[in-house]
Parts: sequence; structure tokens; C-alpha cells
Amino acid sequence: MAFTSPFREASGFEKSLYLVTVLFTAAATALLTAPAAWHRVLFREGRRTAILRVGNRLVVAGLACLAVAITLTVALIGKVVFGIAAMVALAAVLGGLFTVLWFVVPRWLRDDREDREDREDWQ
Repeated sequence: MAFTSPFREASGFEKSLYLVTVLFTAAATALLTAPAAWHRVLFREGRRTAILRVGNRLVVAGLACLAVAITLTVALIGKVVFGIAAMVALAAVLGGLFTVLWFVVPRWLRDDREDREDREDWQ
């Protein structure tokens, strides 16, 4: 997209949003693939616990970057096609959807499991 004629006519805001989206995409790629690379590089080095602990954090950060990148991509398309109101609405809906499905629901499930285990310990 950045190398097309219509892109040259895009507003400074649209170009900036596009660049930010590309940067979040690159960050998501780096964060999500780092644990696999570490596993290959550190294979049989006895670092499994550290790889899993830090790798989990990297994957969660990578998912957050991916959610932002997808949300910004759709919001930018909404802005170009339908205007600023569509951009804001799409960003809010998708941002909320990713947040709830990827981060809130897993916490609820984890908390629910911990509550059940606590109740079982008392019985």
C-alpha cells in the first residue's frame, strides 16, 4: 500500500497510522516468534524453565501487539472508506473484542478455577 499512487495522496494522519500499524505488526512478529527461536538456539541447554517463563510473557505481549495491529488496520480502512466516525467505531468494537476474548475471559476462567480449587480444599 505504501508504494502506490493513492497512498501519496493520503493525509499525514493516515500515513502515520499506517506506519504505527506496520510497527505493531513487526513487534508482534518478533515477540510471537522469539520463544520458538530461543527453543531452537537453546535446545538441550537446560534452560527450559526460563524459556517457558519469559516466553509466556513475550507471547502475551505479542498477542497484545497483534490485537493493536489488526484493530488499527481495520480502523484505517474504515477511515479511508467511510470516515473518522467509522474509524473510531471499528477501533472501539475490535479493541474491545480482542481485549475481552484474549485477556479478560482467560482471567475469569483462571480466577474461576482458583475459586473452585479453594472451595475443594475446604471440603
